[in-house]
Amino acid sequence: MCDSAHAARAAHAADAPRPAPWAFHEGAVNLLGLSLGWAAQRSGARIALAESCTGGLASSWLTRIAGSSQWFEGGVVSYSNAVKMHQLRVPAAFLQAHGAVSEPVARAMAEGLGQLAGPLANGLSLNAPFSSGPLLTAAITGVAGPTGGSKEKPVGLVWFAWAEFDRQQPQGLPRQTWSSCQRFAGGREAIQQQAAWYALAGLLGHFLARPATP
Repeated sequence: MCDSAHAARAAHAADAPRPAPWAFHEGAVNLLGLSLGWAAQRSGARIALAESCTGGLASSWLTRIAGSSQWFEGGVVSYSNAVKMHQLRVPAAFLQAHGAVSEPVARAMAEGLGQLAGPLANGLSLNAPFSSGPLLTAAITGVAGPTGGSKEKPVGLVWFAWAEFDRQQPQGLPRQTWSSCQRFAGGREAIQQQAAWYALAGLLGHFLARPATP
């Protein structure tokens, strides 16, 4: 769940007035992807995504942009706990103690992806021509529904994490990692769309808050 204060708000969100229904708009999604690509190139950075409940939706929004290979490294759809552990190096202890939909797991996904997509053991990047700039990752794990929710983790609850890596650090440790918890309304598809949007918008906001690379 979110932290205790966050948890109380999310668990009782069903009793609060609902926001306006989510309205998916292809043009807005394309604009978000284009803006994120511009911001990444402006910062000399690349992006990678670790997706659980969104099943690769956010990655698909980025790869529909022509030329996104210039700034999008790739993604991992870590739908099962096994993939989270073996591909993203999420500790089994985190999954056992907190569950897949939790802050520790989201942060471990974002950090593990950076180690996977960042410098390799021989010091080379998976995409060597673009290895000089930072790498930013985003992770999404939540309950998209309509089943699978609980009082502690209701349908629509999603944990996000983002991490920034210096591509020159061979140990692959992030410069910083930050996280957020949200609860979205609507059906399964609407929750997935809102989660994908929030993760990418979080990356865009981070880029816009930092100075451009000369």
